[in-house]
Amino acid sequence: MKRTIVLVFTLIIAAAIAGCGASGNKGNEKSPSQTASSKSDNGSGQVEKPSKIIIGTGTGFPKVCFLDENGKLTGFDVELLKIIDERLPQYEFEFQTMEFGNLLLSLETKKIDLLAHVMEKNPEREQKYLFNKEAYAHWRNRIVVAKDNDSIQSLDDLKGKKVLVGATSAQAQILENYNKENDNAINVVFSNGAANDTVSQVTTGRVEATLLADFVLPVIDPESKLKTTGKELSSADILYVFRKDDEASQKLADAVDGVIKELKADGTLGKLSTEWLGADVTADTAQ
Repeated sequence: MKRTIVLVFTLIIAAAIAGCGASGNKGNEKSPSQTASSKSDNGSGQVEKPSKIIIGTGTGFPKVCFLDENGKLTGFDVELLKIIDERLPQYEFEFQTMEFGNLLLSLETKKIDLLAHVMEKNPEREQKYLFNKEAYAHWRNRIVVAKDNDSIQSLDDLKGKKVLVGATSAQAQILENYNKENDNAINVVFSNGAANDTVSQVTTGRVEATLLADFVLPVIDPESKLKTTGKELSSADILYVFRKDDEASQKLADAVDGVIKELKADGTLGKLSTEWLGADVTADTAQ
């Protein structure tokens, strides 16, 4: 009788242990949503750590990349990259801020992996850097002067005058190209990157004009002290910049392109542009 009781008790314990084991395994199973959001599997059943990507950007461009009243980095470029990061579980984005003039050099020296500062693709930059293919914004460059200035309509009107632009910017490249063909006729002055300084320098007459992308003016000049003038100087796609001839960079650029296409299709990109820039600048200027 005792043997029977012991045998039954042993079987009960064994069944309980087996049941706990099955329950524990089931509890460790991932739901489809968890699996989709998990990092890359290397095929051995082990989950790989996401690759860290250092994003280089600035802090002095209102509505694009700036520090809010709490010292938090935010803006159109920043928030868009946060969304892209969420949709690329194989990567982990980390922001590093610096002066605009240092961004391209930091990319070349591998201090950053991706440059985000509403950058235009132009022939000069394309020779040295890799750009992703799917533009996330488009705009036109124009001459900007004080509101009461009616004497400037073209680059020719700026000969012998001071024009303010950011160092290494696409606008600086426009003036550099003009000066090559016109014996350095325009006196190029480089800004410190602060939007309020740009408005102040033009309105006080320290410089005659600046060059800006069309959407930028209302962003940096909410009191409408400046105005655009003349015909557009150029139009451009806005893209992210990566190191050229680098396999990892190409892979990252392709992944970013895939997400930007999704964000265009589901309306997220247009909404984000309107929220931060006051208009949807994501539509191609050629359309």
